Amino acid sequence: MKRATYLLPIGVIVLAALLASIFIVDEREKALVLQFGQIKRVKEDPGIALKIPLIQDVVKYDDRILALDTDTIEVTPSDDRRLVVDAFARYRIADVVQFRQAVGVGGLPAAETRLSSILNAQIREVLGADQVTSDTILSEDRRVLMNRIRDQSRVQARSLGLDVVDVRLKQTNLPEQNLNATFERMRAEREREAADEIARGNEAAQRVRAQADRTVVELVSEANREAEIVRGEADAERTTIYAEAFGADREFFEFWRSLAAYETSLRGENSSLVIAPDSEFFDYFGGATGAAPATE
Repeated sequence: MKRATYLLPIGVIVLAALLASIFIVDEREKALVLQFGQIKRVKEDPGIALKIPLIQDVVKYDDRILALDTDTIEVTPSDDRRLVVDAFARYRIADVVQFRQAVGVGGLPAAETRLSSILNAQIREVLGADQVTSDTILSEDRRVLMNRIRDQSRVQARSLGLDVVDVRLKQTNLPEQNLNATFERMRAEREREAADEIARGNEAAQRVRAQADRTVVELVSEANREAEIVRGEADAERTTIYAEAFGADREFFEFWRSLAAYETSLRGENSSLVIAPDSEFFDYFGGATGAAPATE
């Protein structure tokens, strides 16, 4: 009984020590085994591993690709148009030993602070380089600029044990104080273009209108000319007919002309005439034979 009494605490101690010496590394992690703050071993493969209890500690780091949003900064391209830029990066811990040596116990927060400084410095350097204008940054060429920022940041981030996988510019805008001026300039340019288009339209409309007026004048003149020709030909034909009728029967022609004169003079309300009774106008009112009555 006494031996069993002594063995039970010893077994508990051994079991606790065994459990304290075992640690598990997930497939998404990397681990460092530290002894009094010094790196003794690196565990990168997932699985179960052992350490010395109470003497060695295990520090685990994420082995996945991580994201970092940078602070918004202002950059000045070569055309002196200031831009407000913020970016995000994708990175991973490539070398846990170097990472531990670089950031110490600060871990990821300390590493991201230093990486953010590297990214901002490279953004300013690349976007502020010669031949890089604001139009270049806002065009499809920004992909080339982002790759350049990534490559230069990757070189400097290696000292932290980090690998910069990708860098993207999230937004590239003008500063707030410049937006209104830019919008006003754009509005003025659009209004100028609209005024030019209206002026060109009015000019074209004036040309079309003038051409139409000229065509109308030409058509009316031509129609009047043809009408005068037809009217002249008709008058000539009428005169010919009158001449032929006069030559064929002079008395009937004079009688017909008198009837036409009566019809014209007594048309409508004009039914009263003040004229001498012996006027030639009444020659055909005399009697059934058409002779004028004798006067005493």
